[in-house]
Amino acid sequence: MTDAPALEGWDLAYSGKVRDLYVPTGLDLAGAPEMLMVASDRVSAFDHVLEPAIPGKGELLTTLTRWWIDRLGLPSQLAPEGDERTPAAVRGRGMLVRTLDMLPVECVVRGRVTGSGLKEYEQAGSISGVQLPEGLVDGDALPQPIYTPAWKAPQGQHDENVSFERTVELVGAEYAAAIRDLSLRVFEQGAAIAAEAGLVLADTKLEFGRDRITGELVLADEVLTSDSSRYWDAVPLADGRVESFDKQIVRDWLSEHWDGEGEPPVLPPEIVERTAARYRELLERLTGSEVEPLVG
Repeated sequence: MTDAPALEGWDLAYSGKVRDLYVPTGLDLAGAPEMLMVASDRVSAFDHVLEPAIPGKGELLTTLTRWWIDRLGLPSQLAPEGDERTPAAVRGRGMLVRTLDMLPVECVVRGRVTGSGLKEYEQAGSISGVQLPEGLVDGDALPQPIYTPAWKAPQGQHDENVSFERTVELVGAEYAAAIRDLSLRVFEQGAAIAAEAGLVLADTKLEFGRDRITGELVLADEVLTSDSSRYWDAVPLADGRVESFDKQIVRDWLSEHWDGEGEPPVLPPEIVERTAARYRELLERLTGSEVEPLVG
């Protein structure tokens, strides 16, 4: 059962773990030229949506996506004058966007070895077919950012890390090269801007789609947010300590209090508050603007 609100003039077409997609009433995703993409406050970890939600999370992530789009200089999914046409009930966390033909590739760029990439490296000495130096440990910087794509599996299945050659088979040589090069460009721009705020961008995942009319390749979905990226505080990292600005607080608590069987436990209030505070702090550090607390 979804918590997506009913919106006059819009039909709920899809509800994912953390996002809801609406189309104009009477249309479907295949025929709608535009759709409303709403970031919820839901939080997921280990393929489960958890309770309770993180108040204000959807608005914080949407604000961050818009901030990055303004700085990257790439064609984006945002529709013209979208703010004026976004229903008041979801304004701030909803974006009116062009409906795209999405490419089935999740574009992951890594500047550090950590997470699932670390596990793959420890087993194979490489990530997505990219051979890496020996002796790397969790959090180590890579010699240069690497592109490690994943195949976006159908709903209900797990995404699968793949080689660049496999993405050529999935989307063709031209698009495979284009999304690789754009992803590396976005990461390098993002890492440089983050560094100015005393942050390390460890990795990020991006998505691209084709405009249904022009065929233009367009940056889609969320961009360099704390749900799609790992940001670390540079100062403690210099001393070997990782302090992240994402839902790692949730993951760590869940790992300590749940064995992965059955339904996950309810998050305690202090974990919810700490997580919300880290999302706010990242936005403030990057943009230089103070964000009012959204938990209370």
